[in-house]
Amino acid sequence: MLALDRYADVIELGIPFSDPMADGRTIQKANVRALKAGIKVGDVFEVVRRFREHSNTPVVLMTYYNPVYRRGVERFVREAKDAGVDGLIVVDLPVEEATEYLNVCEKYGMGTVFLAAPNTSEERLRLIDEASSAFVYLVSLYGTTGARERVSELAFDLIKRAKKVCRKPLAVGFGVSKAEHVAELIKAGADGVVVGSALVEIIEKWGKDASEELERKVKELKPC
Repeated sequence: MLALDRYADVIELGIPFSDPMADGRTIQKANVRALKAGIKVGDVFEVVRRFREHSNTPVVLMTYYNPVYRRGVERFVREAKDAGVDGLIVVDLPVEEATEYLNVCEKYGMGTVFLAAPNTSEERLRLIDEASSAFVYLVSLYGTTGARERVSELAFDLIKRAKKVCRKPLAVGFGVSKAEHVAELIKAGADGVVVGSALVEIIEKWGKDASEELERKVKELKPC
């Protein structure tokens, strides 16, 4: 996280989960490594707490609903906020079923982020925008996370539609891995991009020595 901090505007930190259905092979393997190492939800909160000793860069946790539900929605949100988390992405929680979660997040001042897919209707985009207090996460393609060679045309159509409906900032993720991808998406109207698998691949390759390569990659991706 400290290696990413110099060039990242927001850092997304994933909570390891046994069934990461939105994620492709790279992040699935990262989940397995973390779970085998014994990483729990509380350990992730501790990572954020330690990061906060060095940086005020916003941190968004990415998780699935099971760990939130299992820990208790209010306890999860309260502990995350106390640790220094700024926002949450609960990938598999539909906005229509998020009333309790949204109420708790509002109570603790926790930012919320919901996902919109290429086939999300205008009506649902509006609901997602209203429920997202931090930003709206636009999924650039059908399928799971993972680095791709080029940005799907679906992403540009979704940005165009979302710009007409959404008032919150728009961040595009899934398949974004290169500087040219970032430039194309920002030019198309995105307020930010989410890069995950390309960074996790570096961690998988370099392990504890990944810091320098991570910083180089984020610097490369950062628009001038």
